[in-house]
Amino acid sequence: MLSSVKGSWCLILGASSGMGRATALAMAREGAHVCGVYFGTAAQQEEADALAEEVRALGVQASFHNVNAAKADARAEVTAHLAELTGPQGVRVVLHSLAFGSLLPFIPTEGQPDVITPRQMDMTVDVMGHSLVYWVRDLYTAGLLGRGAKVFALTSRGDGRVMPSYGAVSAAKSALASHVRQLAVELAPSGIAVNALRAGLTMTPALIRIPGSDALAQRARESNPHGRITTPEDVAEAVVMFSASDSSWITGNVIDVDGGEGLV
Repeated sequence: MLSSVKGSWCLILGASSGMGRATALAMAREGAHVCGVYFGTAAQQEEADALAEEVRALGVQASFHNVNAAKADARAEVTAHLAELTGPQGVRVVLHSLAFGSLLPFIPTEGQPDVITPRQMDMTVDVMGHSLVYWVRDLYTAGLLGRGAKVFALTSRGDGRVMPSYGAVSAAKSALASHVRQLAVELAPSGIAVNALRAGLTMTPALIRIPGSDALAQRARESNPHGRITTPEDVAEAVVMFSASDSSWITGNVIDVDGGEGLV
């Protein structure tokens, strides 16, 4: 059954830039209030403040938190604040868009002696993968995820491909897909849908950090049937589209949002 996100609340983890930022604006344009979580420097704080003002200018509420989303105390703080903001209606949409991890190789080579450490590996998989479980569980047990709620995790084609220095992130994305399946089954009786959106190559701040990202973008642009790469707005549009339904029947999937990039 189609419905509307107008007047509902969405929680965006990783809201200050890239796909998180685009989704915040897209949901606000549809009349949804936005709670954004990000972890940033003074410059990123300014970007988040400007985004919050853009969201409010669209006639909805905005509540942004500069905290480490991978920390239990930060989850507890934001969850308690959300309970106050949303009241009994809870949160309609959760977007997990955390992109913070190590981009170091597993094996040293000539010219690149530095390799990923156990601490960096654990941090990458925890932030970009395991934290999805902890956030969804805390929101659910707090009564903030009700029937019709939607949870989206962002993954990439790197979940099944090898790229230089991407090993830890690839492991995190693979864990994320597994967590999506498990959460989808466990939350199905409550009418909550959980899916991963696998975006095509998108020029986000996270991608730019990957060695050789310009060449990756050029290859994706040349091979994509649409003749361009994916934009953050493409992904945001998909979130809005899938959120405009009370149905939980589409759940547990990795859904490509790539313009056919993965087909060629």
